[in-house]
Amino acid sequence: MPTKPFRVLVVDDHPIVRHGVRALLERQPGIEVCCEASDGPEALEHVRRAHPDLVVLDLTLPEMNGLETTRAIREISPETEILIFAVHFSEGVAREALRSGARGYVLKSDAERELISAVERVRHHQPYFTNRLAETMAETFIYGSDDAEGSPLTPREIEVTRLLAEGKSNKEVGSVLGVSPRTAESHRNRVMRKMNFASFSELVRFAVRHNLVEP
Repeated sequence: MPTKPFRVLVVDDHPIVRHGVRALLERQPGIEVCCEASDGPEALEHVRRAHPDLVVLDLTLPEMNGLETTRAIREISPETEILIFAVHFSEGVAREALRSGARGYVLKSDAERELISAVERVRHHQPYFTNRLAETMAETFIYGSDDAEGSPLTPREIEVTRLLAEGKSNKEVGSVLGVSPRTAESHRNRVMRKMNFASFSELVRFAVRHNLVEP
């Protein structure tokens, strides 16, 4: 049986942007742009009717902005993932977008380099932040909880946490990151110490709670 395509709704008030995103996405195997919308209300109608797997959503839309539309989509179709597509770099807006239910945040200026990577991560229910936001968002948003207060993880430690929570051994983590198993083990020990985890299961629960891995 053929694999079911990953269906995407593209929402932007500029037709040329929608068409460019469609062209970029549809060059990828297994991805289908099922519909387009130019504003929030139109996007919500498509979500109600088609229940896409992902919405690539412009942040600045007429009638309803991207944050309002994100919250409405989460109510209508909780299983639909949302990737914010923004013109401007703003950590505060990105933080609010993620709190509203978006899974990732990509700058339009970085689309050619990052959009496909972002879609692939979100497709597997993993968060994605545009490169300029990755470090600050990881430290000040995801790990701004009480669990990590005063001891934010570095981007490398975040990646180690994700890989360990996925069940990879120190050797496998080292292979992915291009370091020795001993270095991977050192990263693991540092994460456990900084986060005050009493057991490995606490690390896994932390990763699941913060959407680094699927439950």
